[in-house]
Amino acid sequence: MTKEEYFELAVNAFGDDKLDLSIENYLKALELDPNYQDALHGLGMAFFNHGRVEEAISTAKKLIELDPDDVLAHTSLSMFYQSQNRIEDAEKEGNVARIMGWKQELRKDQK
Repeated sequence: MTKEEYFELAVNAFGDDKLDLSIENYLKALELDPNYQDALHGLGMAFFNHGRVEEAISTAKKLIELDPDDVLAHTSLSMFYQSQNRIEDAEKEGNVARIMGWKQELRKDQK
């Protein structure tokens, strides 16, 4: 199977609230491409919804390493921190995401 096929299975399992199966398929997609950002985003949310917040945080941090300008990764990390009452860390990541979002909007407006 391809990484996209595993990703599709993972998304469907997530939608059916089958988080273990979702995580398993995201991980299979990532075995084929460790830098597959869509799968990393999905895996982070699956970990988070499964209550595996530390793994969700690690996944979001990996996304940020791959793409420091990934607004969704910073937003997710903020949410993950907030769930742990790490308010200062959550606010920092939320601010980074907001500033990046503004910059992206400005770039669009300049085109």
